[in-house]
Amino acid sequence: MRNRVQAALLAFVVLAVAAFAVPLLVFTASDRTQELVLARSSDLDRFASLMDQAATTGDASAVAAEARRYTQLYGEALVVTDARHKPVVETGGMRAADPAVGRLIDAALRNQTAHPTASLHPWSRGNRMFAEPAGTGTQVYGAVVLRASVRTAAHDIMWRWAAVLAAAALVALACTALARAVTRWVVRPLRRLDRAVGQLAAGLPPEHTDATGPPELRQLATGFNRMAGTVIEALEQQRRLVADTSHQMRNPMAALRLRVDALHTHLPASANRTYTGVTTELDRLETLLDDMLALATAEHRAGELTMTDDPYDHCDAAAVAAGRHRLWEPVARRAGARLTTPATDPVPAACTDHELAQIADILLDNAIKYAGEGAGITLRCTAEGPLAVLTVTDDGPGLDAAELARATERFWRSGRQRGTAGTGLGLAIAERLLAGRGGRLELRPALPRGLSARALVPRSGEDEQGGAR
Repeated sequence: MRNRVQAALLAFVVLAVAAFAVPLLVFTASDRTQELVLARSSDLDRFASLMDQAATTGDASAVAAEARRYTQLYGEALVVTDARHKPVVETGGMRAADPAVGRLIDAALRNQTAHPTASLHPWSRGNRMFAEPAGTGTQVYGAVVLRASVRTAAHDIMWRWAAVLAAAALVALACTALARAVTRWVVRPLRRLDRAVGQLAAGLPPEHTDATGPPELRQLATGFNRMAGTVIEALEQQRRLVADTSHQMRNPMAALRLRVDALHTHLPASANRTYTGVTTELDRLETLLDDMLALATAEHRAGELTMTDDPYDHCDAAAVAAGRHRLWEPVARRAGARLTTPATDPVPAACTDHELAQIADILLDNAIKYAGEGAGITLRCTAEGPLAVLTVTDDGPGLDAAELARATERFWRSGRQRGTAGTGLGLAIAERLLAGRGGRLELRPALPRGLSARALVPRSGEDEQGGAR
């Protein structure tokens, strides 16, 4: 927005300065041209007056002497003729016999003046021709033709134009500085408001937006502060409720488990089935509480990373994969599955090793639980362009297209997996952790059968710099 506002203001400044400067440039050129015409017309009048006196006295020596001194002093050529086209004096190399000069003499003898009217410019060169009759009334005694150089006038116009353009540039710079100041005054509150909106969208308490700038923006900032306070309070209450509920229920659950275990020795053999069902449900409730607390933590962490992502957070995704393989391989073996992790070169990822390990644990836990006995599971770490990819692939039953579309929904589980332990929150937690780091979770069918879960996270900048070296 700042650039657009500045562009509009600068466009107005350019148009305003141009509307002021262009007419002034035209006026200065026209004014200096008029000065030249008036000065040379005055010189022509003087020579015409001398020619009148020569016609009365019959002695043209004064005209000739004055014309030679004029040319010597100013360097401009003169031709003076009598009424019969006979040259009285010719100076500066200009001759009455020249066709262009002859046409001007003919016009002057017809009592017509010839003064150039076109405005001069800084780039004008050459000469301008002036002609004027000598005589009184309708009686013409001769003609005076003057060839005037425009170099001095063009030079004067150039300096006048330079002064005008310099003044216009100063005005434009002053207006530009004013436009930038006004733009900052208008946009600065919007930037703070935008930053606060981003923090609010991430679920973080936004910084207080000062009510500055135009009245409309001050009113908007005040309203946003009130709204943000209400929203943050509601979010914090919701987060605190989930965390406190999950935490506070641990003690009653632990006490309940102790009492159930204590009753086990007093139960008859016929109650073993009921006892097993109760302990199974207790295990499920404990797992559910743990996952709900983990999801609340993941959402809060994802919101923080959206606004305060630390560029120095990085880990070796290949090393994390190798570590997770050592942890989960015995678990997979006890479940009757085969876990393999091909060795690979280091793949720096822009996240912490704890976050990536948590994501890998979720994917491996799902693969071992749902792929079934005898399944083959592969944990692979690769680099794909700007992304580090951690892939867990199994050859189990997999999910169909409708199930894949819902796999990351909270508490959702496939109808074929109702008897398997789980809460349906694992993939939702992984997805939120990846989103906080600018990554994503992809679920797709594996070939020829099974499921491929891909955790994609941006690669660390250190790897790119190392590649450049």
